[in-house]
Amino acid sequence: MYRYDFLIVGSGLFGSTFAQKANEAGYKCLIIDKRNHNAGNAYTENINGINVHRYGPHIFHTSDEKIWNYVNRFARFNHYVNRPKVNYKGDIYSFPINLFTLYQLFGVRTPEEASRVLEDVKIHSDSPKNLEEWILSQVGEEIYKKFIYGYTKKQWGRDPKELPSSIIRRLPIRLTFDDNYFNDIYQGIPIGGYTKMIENMQEGVEVRLGVDFFKNKEEFEAIAKTIIFTGAIDEFFEYQHGSLEYRSLRFETEELNLPDYQGNALVNYTDEEVPYTRICEHKHFEFGKGDSTIITREYPDSWEPGKERYYPVNNTENNSRYLEYKKLAESVFPKYVFGGRLAEYKYYDMHQVIGSALHKFDQLTKL
Repeated sequence: MYRYDFLIVGSGLFGSTFAQKANEAGYKCLIIDKRNHNAGNAYTENINGINVHRYGPHIFHTSDEKIWNYVNRFARFNHYVNRPKVNYKGDIYSFPINLFTLYQLFGVRTPEEASRVLEDVKIHSDSPKNLEEWILSQVGEEIYKKFIYGYTKKQWGRDPKELPSSIIRRLPIRLTFDDNYFNDIYQGIPIGGYTKMIENMQEGVEVRLGVDFFKNKEEFEAIAKTIIFTGAIDEFFEYQHGSLEYRSLRFETEELNLPDYQGNALVNYTDEEVPYTRICEHKHFEFGKGDSTIITREYPDSWEPGKERYYPVNNTENNSRYLEYKKLAESVFPKYVFGGRLAEYKYYDMHQVIGSALHKFDQLTKL
């Protein structure tokens, strides 16, 4: 007889969403996490009244009313809208690319003027083969060099010619003055931080932190009927088909004795000479006041065992390798169910993680 219906490995958004739905439906759940804190990469730590996004900035956005209503059960969201700025060699630009950006670069004032300029500077390509060719075909050389090339090279650790265009196609390019990074209907930050929101989702669910699943795998298999695994799928299968490639990040966070450092939550540094890709000033996510501030410089990093996995490198080779692991995952179903960014080797926005977990719960409970 099992003590738990579901053991959830990982306390991040996927695991916590699944546990919430299962607990609400009357299933007994246990969440474990090898970290000594809750909420996975969405973890926010309150430092002197400022909620610091420890694993990089997380902005919730969605056009799915069902998911928006769902998260609002566990937090009140503020009206934060993501409007990052670009610093290129000391010059500040509006971002994402919009009519004001094009005014700054080319002096255009109307959508018609902007459209003509872009048509003149585009490097046309009938079938762009990589990230560089695609973005050049959309905005031309100057915008590519100032906004895309250096940032992308730092972020991915390789020349943009070696990357698929899918990485950049989600970047908005607008001929209006709209500088909202996202196109979604709903957007905001949970008041009080993501950690509090996820703890609210976990109400009534047993949570154990600082617990390594792999060190006690047989014990956990014996106490739970089904195991929801949200960790790295290649690690779970002991790298039978080789390691899946990731990019990692390194963060430098400091508290400063001044009320405001950069006047915005996010500023991207797009030239190659600056080693970090952006600076996050956390208080602006929640319109914070006060005489001090906390900033985080975000440095891209190669991934190796012992580092956190952040971005899957979804090229042809890695995607083919993942499909081999997916076959292995199907072979251990229904004892094991794999879900989330690491288990599915997929870049997910937060609302997509939640949607995937809700869908997975519905699928499982209908079997």
